Amino acid sequence: AHGSARIATIFALAATPSLALVVFSQNLWMLAAAMMIMGAVIGSMDVAMNANAVLIERRLHRAIMSSSHGFWSLGGFIGGIGGSWLIVEIGPERQSLIVAGVSMLMVLFALPFLLKDSPAIAVSGRKSPKTKLIARDAGLWVLGAMALFSMVPEGAVLDWAAIYLSKELGAGVFASGLGFAFFAGTMAVMRFAGDRLRNQYGAVKTLRLSALLGAAGLAMGGLAPTPSMAIAGFALAGLGVANMVPILFSAAGNRAGLPQGVGISTVTMVGYAGILIAPSSIGFIAEIIGFRATYLTLAIMLVLVALMATRAAAADLLQKG
Repeated sequence: AHGSARIATIFALAATPSLALVVFSQNLWMLAAAMMIMGAVIGSMDVAMNANAVLIERRLHRAIMSSSHGFWSLGGFIGGIGGSWLIVEIGPERQSLIVAGVSMLMVLFALPFLLKDSPAIAVSGRKSPKTKLIARDAGLWVLGAMALFSMVPEGAVLDWAAIYLSKELGAGVFASGLGFAFFAGTMAVMRFAGDRLRNQYGAVKTLRLSALLGAAGLAMGGLAPTPSMAIAGFALAGLGVANMVPILFSAAGNRAGLPQGVGISTVTMVGYAGILIAPSSIGFIAEIIGFRATYLTLAIMLVLVALMATRAAAADLLQKG
């Protein structure tokens, strides 16, 4: 109701001190409450930022969503290294205060550049429906399922690649960590290249090829006879998975008859469930059928996304906001 720009502002300002709130918690109950607050405000800010990125795409008449997610990956890389160094040098309390301060300055700098929401794309021949808490749009929930199928493999590589490499392929400690490292690295690189590919070939073709490339990488990782080949497979999967979620977010934000924030929040809610359910469910399944069969099953999930790629055609509706 208030627009993605205002919501992004509110939750970004609330999110900046949330890390310090977590670090300064005195007991488990305070920590749990602080982490719930941090998760809530960052999740809401995430949806609002993606919604504003859709507005920018409409204004520029070209894709920028993948690059936006690429900066998220770059931020995670820089934050992981810089944050760890600061914790060692000055301790977690001071580090959290510095991060909160820097984040606040970045938010204040970005505020003037946020765009106000544009009207929802109208459905030909009928009025746009009123905004509801839960969108009653079957096609939107299909996009959410596609996002779920795209994010589960990411969680599978993040949480289980190292164990798979060490226990089933006999890799050492260092080599076991390279599976996710190469996956994350190729994902970050491809996200910065993804917008150019999407602008040239369109969202549907880019999504289809990305899903098939990701499926090939996971299949290669699952069938690999050696750790090095499995690592190469995970790197290939990172290239494929990189641009799938950004395209689906753009498609959700351009869903006819819905404000971009409503579409993106629904797809985000369903899609991010993939990261939540992946650790426990994949570990449980792998105990029964093994990691090889598990990664092959995840490859089939990405093939299903490729078969449904036409559902993301709305991502190319880069109309002026």
